[in-house]
Amino acid sequence: MSTTKTRAASQAWESLFRAQVDLRRRFEADEVFDVISFQEYDVLFTLHTGPDTGMRLRDLNRDLLLHQSSLSRLVERLEARGLVERCADESDGRGTLIKLTEQGRRQQRATALAHVRQIAAYVGEALSAEELTQLYTLTAKLRAAQPGIARVANTTTR
Repeated sequence: MSTTKTRAASQAWESLFRAQVDLRRRFEADEVFDVISFQEYDVLFTLHTGPDTGMRLRDLNRDLLLHQSSLSRLVERLEARGLVERCADESDGRGTLIKLTEQGRRQQRATALAHVRQIAAYVGEALSAEELTQLYTLTAKLRAAQPGIARVANTTTR
């Protein structure tokens, strides 16, 4: 790769990363995440978009920005609040699955509706419809180019 392209890639990544950090801080500062934190919502959202049977902790961890030990503690807190539950993996008696409770589904849905309004305000107002389509296409292409990383297919309301 040429020096020019390396520099351009670095600048593009830095800009994308900083935009994500700035937006996340703005999202977290709003009342939307007063009942549950942004990270707790991320877990509920990932479970919502995953299989109805639930997800193993390691599979849940693939799409989150948490270390496994932090995720374990977060899941314990969500379980204590009645938002998720652990159940046996019927396909593997040794495994445990994490799944949303009905209360967790309601909380995820309520937070998602408010979060989508945030996204529309902070992202949708800053970019044209064409730019939003381009952004989606480019970020999907970047994600698809990462070998060995399984992703949840539907991430439209994260």
